[in-house]
Amino acid sequence: MIKTLHGKVNGRTIEFSENLGLNDGQEVEVQVRVIPTAAQKPGDGLLRTEGALVDDTEWDAIMEDIHRSRKVERRQALPDLGEP
Repeated sequence: MIKTLHGKVNGRTIEFSENLGLNDGQEVEVQVRVIPTAAQKPGDGLLRTEGALVDDTEWDAIMEDIHRSRKVERRQALPDLGEP
């Protein structure tokens, strides 16, 4: 049986993304090929999520509520001390 699986290295252990379907103790031969990761610049993660909530009316309502709450005046009014 030859099977291609993906996994992650944790020290001296490789954790596969799925069950191999083999019995514990079964000897196997493993060939390792490193999967290159794309070079990332600061901000790339934000760009990948851009537009994810564009048509979400619930999210629009949440953002509108936040916007309104930030416009509420929270400073206490100065007491009127009368004319000097």
